[in-house]
Amino acid sequence: MEKKRVVVKIGSSSLTNERGEIDQAKFSDHINAVAALRKAGHEVLLVSSGAVAAGFARLGYPSRPITLKGKQAAAAVGQSLLIQSYIGKFSEHSIVPAQILLTRSDFSNRDRYKNAYATLMELLERRILPIINENDTVSVEELTFGDNDMLSALVSGLIHADQLIILTDINGLYDSDPRFNSHAKRMDFLETVSDEMLAAAEGSGSKVGTGGMKSKLIAAKTASSLGVPVFIGQGKGTRKLIEILEGNGDGTYISNNDLGSLNTSRQWIALHSEVAGEIYIDQGAEEAILYNGKSLLPPGVFKVKGSFDKGDVVEVFGRNGLLGRGEVTYSSEDLIKVIGKRSDRREPIMSNIEVIHRDRWVKV
Repeated sequence: MEKKRVVVKIGSSSLTNERGEIDQAKFSDHINAVAALRKAGHEVLLVSSGAVAAGFARLGYPSRPITLKGKQAAAAVGQSLLIQSYIGKFSEHSIVPAQILLTRSDFSNRDRYKNAYATLMELLERRILPIINENDTVSVEELTFGDNDMLSALVSGLIHADQLIILTDINGLYDSDPRFNSHAKRMDFLETVSDEMLAAAEGSGSKVGTGGMKSKLIAAKTASSLGVPVFIGQGKGTRKLIEILEGNGDGTYISNNDLGSLNTSRQWIALHSEVAGEIYIDQGAEEAILYNGKSLLPPGVFKVKGSFDKGDVVEVFGRNGLLGRGEVTYSSEDLIKVIGKRSDRREPIMSNIEVIHRDRWVKV
């Protein structure tokens, strides 16, 4: 089998028992499967939930806390327990793990985003196993990534993974809830995640987790848009992850070969950047950037809204609405001056300097 870069996401329900403690049988099963995947020559990154679930019982909570301070306190206790368990178990396979704790701001800040990518690449190059979790202890919003499902999708895009495997306690996606409909049919393969699927997937997670099937579908849709194939399902045994890569997993595969991957810079522009303003362009410019792979030049811009600087990200609008977003090479002030020159025939427009280079442009 071709060697692949794989992100494996393990949820709280797949790691812990009903009391919120780490289930050693489940835990060992995951460890052995990851070790087998590494032994087969694949690169592996592990996105692991379980910190809050592992910690809340030690704090005396009868169930998973619902307040932010309760979750953060449980994470503070549970994260150390979780990584200690990983270090101990992976040492039996001569695998060295590295703990990576991320927040959404690590993705929205360009420099931190680049640093995260560089760190993960260095760890993989040195055969270290990154174990990634949201930094719940300091997050200002409650579980921003949605039980790490979205985090796993964003990480898989960031490092240009060949496969995202989301392990859960349900063996894939069904056309109706199999818990209540004995005739529910599993969907073994999907090309896209539709809005209808998202609407039908409402529902809570387990007592020790927060992510239901909807969060997994949203994550799958995001990863697929970045060109990363996704598997959602379950498995047991040392070879379960290898079997998933071979196409024999107990779950649902989601992929679309027509969607190419986005480079790291474009991913940041598309998913993580803050929009600083708006640019409105004419029909010729719209056709050039959408269909001809061209950069956006000043003559195509007829209106600017907002105040932005060179290097900021703006949204671009055409005749029928939003077209995409891109990183500008002009400030709003300079671009308005250039547009003003167009109405003054005495001053030529500097059209050779693009407003948005095609490599810094992402359409919606």
